[in-house]
Amino acid sequence: MSYIYIKNLRWHIVKKISNLNFSILILLLIACLSILGTIIEQEQNLNYYQFNYPIYDYLNQMQLFNWQTIIYLGLDHIYTTWWFLFFLFIFFCSLTACTFSRQLPSLKNARNWKFKQNKGFEQCTAEFEVQSFSNVVYALNSKNYYVFHKNSNIYGYKGLSGRVAPIFVHISIILTLTGSMIGLLSGFTAQQMIPAGEVFHVQNIIKSGFKSNIPSNILGRINDFSVEYNNDQSIKQFYSNISLENNMGDYLDQKKIYVNSPLKFHGLTFYQTDWQINGLRIKLNQESCIQLKLIKTRTGNTDIWIYNLPIGQNNHISFVITSLKNKTLLYNNDGKFIKAISANEIIQVNNNSLCIIEIMTSTGIQIKTDPGIAGVYIGFLLLMISIIVSYLSYSQIWLSENNINKKLHITGTTNRAKLAFEKELVGIKKLYFQLTLKH
Repeated sequence: MSYIYIKNLRWHIVKKISNLNFSILILLLIACLSILGTIIEQEQNLNYYQFNYPIYDYLNQMQLFNWQTIIYLGLDHIYTTWWFLFFLFIFFCSLTACTFSRQLPSLKNARNWKFKQNKGFEQCTAEFEVQSFSNVVYALNSKNYYVFHKNSNIYGYKGLSGRVAPIFVHISIILTLTGSMIGLLSGFTAQQMIPAGEVFHVQNIIKSGFKSNIPSNILGRINDFSVEYNNDQSIKQFYSNISLENNMGDYLDQKKIYVNSPLKFHGLTFYQTDWQINGLRIKLNQESCIQLKLIKTRTGNTDIWIYNLPIGQNNHISFVITSLKNKTLLYNNDGKFIKAISANEIIQVNNNSLCIIEIMTSTGIQIKTDPGIAGVYIGFLLLMISIIVSYLSYSQIWLSENNINKKLHITGTTNRAKLAFEKELVGIKKLYFQLTLKH
């Protein structure tokens, strides 16, 4: 008795979950939460939310979305909260249950040809005198119908792909959700600023899943970094030459990456994200090299890097860099321009010799792995194709001879485009009469 109760309860739950209205409700809820995630900035620090979402506004009235509410409910990282993932799981279960309990059985029934009229759609009917069943079959075949003939009954259908497409819509969404969950649980993202010429390994993880595996046997090297400028001195593109090797020093791979052209190696993807100028390496008075840290500032829409080097007790020299393409500008402590110099050029300033050996740069590299990305891409591709195919009409036609007046009764149904289907029935009748007159 308990087994029967559990079985009935299970089927009752499956029936409720696979309900179309329930699926649409969950989908709308997920969409609303996603919209909220685009309104509220995600993955920011606490100070950001305290400044932009205060508890009280300028009228001293409490705001609904203040920083305490955002942090408590997890609205600062909506897409990784347990309740958002729970709704995705429920939606996944709803689509899966609907696919196996409703869609696949309906597809099986659609492929079974039958001579009884289908009561599931609104029907179009007509009658005409029949003289040749072969002409009727030919007329249906000319309209791309698959035809079955038995005695004085004829059944035909076409557009089965339009009936199959909604199933593949479900499967594609399930595949996309599965790929997203695999990526969320098994992927990670690391962000690093690496000086040119330095060796690095995967660190500074900013996002990772419960099952993510951080590689410890891969080392990278920034062999070179360069910036390409437009004619108006704006940045066109920046490049990093990266080589990979294992912890034994064996060469693995190498590529010159730039924005939208990453290096991919065994599931790891190295993206070019940012760059910066760190400092200057100069030689003063032919002595040992010294490194100077530059300070970045902004004038108008232009970034510049500045350092003040003391020369003597009351004097200093200002180094100003506007881009890697231009020369370094030198100014005295009165702000008077001295000279623009290139790398390895020696100049004399206040009885001191100066030579810029190198402008030290760093490149921003994002290292990411997403094991489920293939499933997401395949799911979206299948979704686009299946949505287009789903617009095709699935049509069925039944023809049977009336034993009383010897007329052929034709009944047809379609799941969409009813007016076009009625015109098609008229065309089938006309083609039949044309074939009959020829013979």
